[in-house]
Amino acid sequence: MKKLEKARLEIDEIDKEMASLFSRRMAAAKEIALYKKEHGLSVLDKKREELIIARNTQWIEGQTEKDHYASFLKNTIAVSRAYQSSIIDGVSVAFSGTVGAFAHIAARKLFPYGRAVPCKDFATAYSAVESGECDCAVLPIENSYNGEVGQVTDLMFGGSLFINRVTELAIDQSLLGVEGATIDDIKEVISHPQALGQCAEYIKAKGFSVKEFSNTALAAEYVAKNGDKSVAAIASAEAAEIFGLNVMERAINTDRGNTTRFAVMTRAENFSHPPKSALCSLLLFTVKHEAGALAKALDIIGLHGFNMGVLRSRPTKDKQWQYYFYAELLGDVRSDAGRDMMRMLDRMCDKLKCVGVYEKGE
Repeated sequence: MKKLEKARLEIDEIDKEMASLFSRRMAAAKEIALYKKEHGLSVLDKKREELIIARNTQWIEGQTEKDHYASFLKNTIAVSRAYQSSIIDGVSVAFSGTVGAFAHIAARKLFPYGRAVPCKDFATAYSAVESGECDCAVLPIENSYNGEVGQVTDLMFGGSLFINRVTELAIDQSLLGVEGATIDDIKEVISHPQALGQCAEYIKAKGFSVKEFSNTALAAEYVAKNGDKSVAAIASAEAAEIFGLNVMERAINTDRGNTTRFAVMTRAENFSHPPKSALCSLLLFTVKHEAGALAKALDIIGLHGFNMGVLRSRPTKDKQWQYYFYAELLGDVRSDAGRDMMRMLDRMCDKLKCVGVYEKGE
C-alpha cells in the first residue's frame, strides 16, 4: 500500500511539472501559429512532426516505452495543432472571383479554417493584402496547358508581396447551363480567358461563340441569373452546385492533366523552411539595355549552381518594347552561393527582386 501511495505521489509531482511544461509548450505553439498566420503557412507540417518523433524517441530506452512515447508525442502534437488552428481560424484569404471559383477551391484547400474573401479581380485581391485588409491572397501564377497568368506576374513585378507557398490544383472544366437546357441549345459560352483557352478545342468542335468574363464562377453566376438556355458557362462542377446550374458535360478541357499552380502571397517573407527541403526561388528582373546583358545574367545564375525551372519574359508597362524576366530557380537564393549570385546580378540588372522562396510543391 505504501509503495502504491508513493508511486501516486510521484506521478502527482510529475504531472505538476508537466502542466508547467505544457503551458510553456502552448505559449511557444502560439508564437508559431502567429508566425504561420502572418506568412500564410499551413498548420500541418508533416516533415517537422516526423522529425520531432524520430528525434525525441531516441531519448527513450526499451522498445515498449519508445512505442508508447511515440504515441504520447503524436497526441501532444495533435493537441498543439488544434490549438494553432484555433488561433489561425479566421485568417482572411483574398481570392479573385466568387464562391465556386477555382481560386476559392484552392483557398479552402490551403486554409480550411480561414475566411475566404472574394474580390472582383486579381489586382483587388493583391491590394487587399498590401493594404492590410486581408492577411494573404491565393492567386494563380501558371497553368500547365495555358501558361503563365500574366496579370498576376505583373502585380508581383510592381508590388510588394512575397510568395511563401505554392500548391497545385487539378482543374476540370465543365460546361454549365440552366435548368432544361441541352447541348443543342447552346450558342455561346462565357468564362475567364484562361478557361476558354483550356477548352478551345472543345469550343471549336461544338461551334460555340465565346465571350470573356472576369472569372469562371462569376460567369456561372451570370448564366444562372440570366436564365438564357442558349448561353452556358465554363466553370467548376462546384460552381454548378452553388448557383443551381446543370453540369451539361464534364472535363471539357483539352489537357486531362490540366493543373494550375496557386501561390499564397503575404506582406511578410518566410525564413523558416524545414531542413533539407527542396526549395525554389522566384526572381523578377530587368537587365541593362546593352548587348549580351541577358546572356551574362543567365551565366551568373548558372555559374552559382542554380538551375532554372522556368524563364519567361513580360513587357514592362512603363517603357515600350522593353521587357522584364521571370525566373524560377531550383534552390535558395538566401544561401551563401545565392547571396553572392544576387550581388553579381544586381550589377547587371536595372531592377532585381526576389519575390519569394518556397517549397517546390505541395
